[in-house]
Amino acid sequence: MVFKLEEGEKAKSAKAITIVKAIREALAEEMRRDSRVVILGEDVGKRGGVFLATEGLIDEFGEERVIDTPLTELGIIGVAVGMALYGLRPVAEIQFIDFVYPGFDQIVNEAAKFRYRSGGQYSVPLVIRSPYGGGIGGGLYHSQSPESYFTHTPGLKVIIPSTPTDAKGLLKSAIRDEDPVIFLEPKKIYMSIKEEVPDDIDFTIEIGKAKKIKEGKDVTLISYGYMVHVCMKAVEIAQKEGISVELIDLRTLLPFDKDAILESVAKTGRLVIVNEAPKIGSFASEISAFVSERAIEYLLAPIKRITGFDTPFPYAQQKYYMPNEYRIYKAIKEVMEWN
Repeated sequence: MVFKLEEGEKAKSAKAITIVKAIREALAEEMRRDSRVVILGEDVGKRGGVFLATEGLIDEFGEERVIDTPLTELGIIGVAVGMALYGLRPVAEIQFIDFVYPGFDQIVNEAAKFRYRSGGQYSVPLVIRSPYGGGIGGGLYHSQSPESYFTHTPGLKVIIPSTPTDAKGLLKSAIRDEDPVIFLEPKKIYMSIKEEVPDDIDFTIEIGKAKKIKEGKDVTLISYGYMVHVCMKAVEIAQKEGISVELIDLRTLLPFDKDAILESVAKTGRLVIVNEAPKIGSFASEISAFVSERAIEYLLAPIKRITGFDTPFPYAQQKYYMPNEYRIYKAIKEVMEWN
């Protein structure tokens, strides 16, 4: 599966790699480009991370720039905030986003607020990257999608790529950004999707810009992360039924691309939003509220949200918990048949 580069995204050459390899390439390229970039986290050095995203980096950059830490998320994030304030550009890895909560205060009360509380004198150029989401049989402690906790926090940026190209280009932009970024990586497709990715140290993707995966005229379908690929299956089903679906990958949740959403909804008049997090307080709810406030005059049917359920993530029943193409297609049919 290959997605075209957006306007302004430049590449000298490309090769087919996975999301994990794209992450590793982005980290290596930025560390070579800028000596202030450092990596820290549990097992990121000799082990190369639980999913091997940092494999081999300690051999090139040494223990002073690829730092194995104790098992303490509070310590990892707190140290990274201090590093950023003193001139470094740390990339902190949390092995699974489910375990970020001991460091939550450091993120939302320290990193996110320094620019505001200092009147712009200080910034925190920090990236916190972590695998998120279900689909690997991880149960309730290795499958959570807590992105909405972070999108509720002014001062943060939140990025969730769905392809190797986006993972590389957006991570490089995040590392170069002057503000703290939460970078969530869909582990379900870490190694199952390959595509040609630009092999270019100058390749970046602008934060805050959605990507239109497919043009359509009947229904707008919005998602991000692994769910984009599930949505593509639903689009194919709808297409066989003569329904033209426009699929948009948000890529960035905070800030999200308001213009791309409004332009699409104004064209189609129907909207379905998909995420795997529970429905109440989900980011799908935020997009739904935004469109209701800004574009209700264009809507021809109620907005539909297809999400996980408002329960802890199950172990044995994950295939019923996570949205699938049939649930999504059912919602597409319902908005098409509304009168």
